[in-house]
Amino acid sequence: MFTLRHAAELVPLYGGVLVPTMGALHAGHATLVRRARELADASGSRARPPVVVTIFVNPTQFNDASDLTRYPRTPEADLAMCEDAGADAVFMPEVGDVYPPGGTVRVPPLPAQATGPGLEDRLRPGHFAGVCQVVLRLFELTRPSVACFGEKDWQQLRVIAAMTESERLAIRIDPVPTVREPDGLAMSSRNRFLSPQDRIRARAVPRALAAVKHGMSIGDAQTAMRRELEADGLGVEYAVVRDAETLMLPDEPVVANLPRPLRALIAARCGPVRLIDNAAV
Repeated sequence: MFTLRHAAELVPLYGGVLVPTMGALHAGHATLVRRARELADASGSRARPPVVVTIFVNPTQFNDASDLTRYPRTPEADLAMCEDAGADAVFMPEVGDVYPPGGTVRVPPLPAQATGPGLEDRLRPGHFAGVCQVVLRLFELTRPSVACFGEKDWQQLRVIAAMTESERLAIRIDPVPTVREPDGLAMSSRNRFLSPQDRIRARAVPRALAAVKHGMSIGDAQTAMRRELEADGLGVEYAVVRDAETLMLPDEPVVANLPRPLRALIAARCGPVRLIDNAAV
């Protein structure tokens, strides 16, 4: 496995399968890399596409500078995990490689999923502009044929898929299901900041997602989720049921009657940690 620092080193790896990350990798990220390995191995081409992982803590998507400073960085462990999971190369650029001094890295027009749902877009203004900017830039640098993203950040996944389509990029976005702890909590780099007591309380998030039952009204489903979260003292930022693709409120009020897929989405604070999660309804 190669560790790359500069964009010029990526040229021989064009056309590969990309896994963009911000580091502090866990078993969920390893699943993304293994999925990328499967896609590369199954490509059928004589020259097997390389699996490229990027590790870059993107400053433009943090609203709070202190949050950027606190973001965990574990480069040695990250490299070992990438190699074990089957990566061919890991690109670990400096900020100046992604955002050249004096240069202009454009922010693409934001899709409706990034501006209209009133979820992460409402709570973290500017966040998706930073996400789209860095993802488009990484696509330009690595020029993949496929990019793997986890479903845990569901709104981000829909935003990136919509941006890729609107930019007419020849890149397939491959969604990878959320990897969970044995008790159901979604794996996250931030889980390490949960105290033992908060770690127990955090189980309310997967319980809240499971509380959405077939045949409920949208309102009852959202009330059931909020009830589970608040019972364990979590600070609820949103607990909603939305159209899985547009992320807007469905027209039909009953879960079972909708012809389009739905998604239950949660953001809640547990102690100092902000947890996000989602599940298909």
